[in-house]
Amino acid sequence: MAHANGVGASVLRKEDDRFLRGQGQYIGDISLDRTREIAFVRAPVAHARLLGIQIPESLRSSVFTANDLTGVKPIRAVSPLPGFKPSEQHPLVTEKIRHVGELIAMCVADTRAEAEDIANQITVDYEALPAVVDMLDAQLPDAPRVHDEWSDNIYLEVGFDGDIESAARQAPVKVTRQLRTSRQVMSPIEGRGFIAHWDTRLNQLVVHGASQFPHVVRSGLAGALQIPEIQVRVISPDIGGGFGYKAIVTGEEICLCWLAMRCGHPVRWLEDRREQLTANANCREHYYDMTAFADKNGKILAFDATAVVDSGAYSAFPFTAAIEASQISAILPGPYDLPAYRCSTVAVATNKTPQLPYRGVARPGCCYAMEVMIDAIAREIGMEPYEVRLANLVGPEQMPFDNVTDKHFDSGDYPELLRKAVTAIDLDGVRERQKKGEPDGRLIGLGISIFSEQTAHGATADGKRRVMHEQAFARLTPDGRLDIRVGIQSIGQGLETTLAQVAVERLGIEISHIHVRLGDTELSPYSSGAWGSRGMVWAGGAVARACEEIARRVASIGAALLQTEIASVEVRDGGVYGPDGSISIADIAKAYYLSPADLPGDTDSRGLETTEGYAPDCLTGIHTGSAHATVVAVDPETGGVEILDYVIAEDAGILVNPMIVDGQLRGGAAQGIGTALFEEMPYDDQGQPLASTLAEYLLPGTTDVPNIRLLHMETPSPYTNFGQKGVGEGGAIGPAGAIANAINDALASLGVEICRIPITPRRIIEAIEEQRR
Repeated sequence: MAHANGVGASVLRKEDDRFLRGQGQYIGDISLDRTREIAFVRAPVAHARLLGIQIPESLRSSVFTANDLTGVKPIRAVSPLPGFKPSEQHPLVTEKIRHVGELIAMCVADTRAEAEDIANQITVDYEALPAVVDMLDAQLPDAPRVHDEWSDNIYLEVGFDGDIESAARQAPVKVTRQLRTSRQVMSPIEGRGFIAHWDTRLNQLVVHGASQFPHVVRSGLAGALQIPEIQVRVISPDIGGGFGYKAIVTGEEICLCWLAMRCGHPVRWLEDRREQLTANANCREHYYDMTAFADKNGKILAFDATAVVDSGAYSAFPFTAAIEASQISAILPGPYDLPAYRCSTVAVATNKTPQLPYRGVARPGCCYAMEVMIDAIAREIGMEPYEVRLANLVGPEQMPFDNVTDKHFDSGDYPELLRKAVTAIDLDGVRERQKKGEPDGRLIGLGISIFSEQTAHGATADGKRRVMHEQAFARLTPDGRLDIRVGIQSIGQGLETTLAQVAVERLGIEISHIHVRLGDTELSPYSSGAWGSRGMVWAGGAVARACEEIARRVASIGAALLQTEIASVEVRDGGVYGPDGSISIADIAKAYYLSPADLPGDTDSRGLETTEGYAPDCLTGIHTGSAHATVVAVDPETGGVEILDYVIAEDAGILVNPMIVDGQLRGGAAQGIGTALFEEMPYDDQGQPLASTLAEYLLPGTTDVPNIRLLHMETPSPYTNFGQKGVGEGGAIGPAGAIANAINDALASLGVEICRIPITPRRIIEAIEEQRR
């Protein structure tokens, strides 16, 4: 039965009580006695031979270089995909600098300011080398090598080789575009940070760190430091935004932990914004060269693409430099039923910060590329863009559907999502407004994007699907409270609330009596962490399984105490109900722990606690559908863009907490607006990052994000226990395509089309001036 605070209820977030009172605990709030602070000497150039490090003798005991880091292995993130070339990233540079901001030395002092003063007195001697900056130039035969031992600058070539030739020859319509997405920087409010100390009593390294997956960080640290994992405890406190940036293991925490094991006191490193922007958090730089072959009704007959991903100088642990390239060729078709498809993708090494998996991971770029192509086809044949989409979308009658790249769509009605968005945005009204013109001279444009967010998938490699069950621990305490522990970590998506709602659904216990604990490797079952919009499918499923097992044991004890058969009782509303009476779960727990003499002899010996695992029935992903539609006004004199209206039609299956889902969509859309209009990390030809503060790296502000209107469909997934699907990344995937299409629609009367994001005022003005010339 449905519960007021169970699945489907917009329950206020439990964790917000402490956040709103200023009682959250982030890594910067943790203070341990005798903690000393760390600052790093970082590489001032993008590519060079390291010749020496000059340290004043008076500071030698406070500075550590690669020669000091005995017993530490380099970071190796190796993809199992055939042909992948791994890199070796030493925590501190040994011989060769490969990007600006790479770690050269670690400095320790009583305060961060003093540590930075020490760092400023260190001199780095180097021999500069030509920098590899552009991902297309990096593939040229005579390009400098980022890694000397490689024969080229390519981590991986991967693709899907479909037969497009016959369809391409017969197609009356051919459209080709080259698109670029600019390099971005993940920008959570809280940067990365760690505090580490050695617990001499437990003979254990204790690491407090802002991490999306503490268990994987423990594995990475233990491997780099060459100590048993049981000697590493990772505790992840509250996290001020993750977005994939806190899903890595890098040199900073390895250096910190190495020092903590030897120095006899805690050490802490807190990333500042300049470090985050210039040295650590790069993502999403793609190039696409695509050709679509279609009939005169807009039906795509064949699609041919090549793509390049600038993966930076190193393969980041654990997702590797292959993550985006390997996904592009598989997910570029999106929710479209393409009869013939070919795509080749290359992951390229350059002298830039390693590329990391940002919210959406390849999907924002793929959605942008495909949706711009759909609009280009529509302009070529004189159709409304949404009609071209309808001609190509997979239909509900085809579900479940295996697309051209073998992506398994479990459920959904993509044409209806599109129709909802088009109706809400009032396409006919917008077209009439365009005909009339604006009094202020601005140009109005309408843009659409539609996509599938493949969520909650199991790990895949070498074409073989592998899975580890997500686990949850549940325990009833003697006073009837429920203790839930899971290895996944909350990065703002409200898991302390939604997982408690799942428990309410299964046991009927008051939600205030349910305590969800996350983020501590010592207390929780192993988990691969928070990634891929998997939390409510995997961890939610595991909590449901654990509560179902608790319910079975409670039912057995309750039936005995009610002196009735177990088949005649029901667990609901926080109690066990039989034909002639009921008993609360709290009283059952009290009897089990404090009055065992009252229990039958065959009471389950495993008690009122259990660890249960869960994986969805389909391991290739649960597909969430979404359509974005927007109306913009473009000022052709200044290049300014104003978003006048924005609609999202979303199908995330059964919504566990609609309020939290809406928050995820709106927050993601704000990030997507940044991708479309603002965010760009440019580099000069020497590999120097040119945006080192938030004055140069622009993020969308409150006045840039419109009132986003949300529409929901709830098509249950047949593969999950409540019919839920993942929804954590979808809001960030669609905006770039929708907004780019809207701007190009506005500029179409001027003969202008912009094929690079972000679409900044400068790019708009330059495109208009070029067209006029």
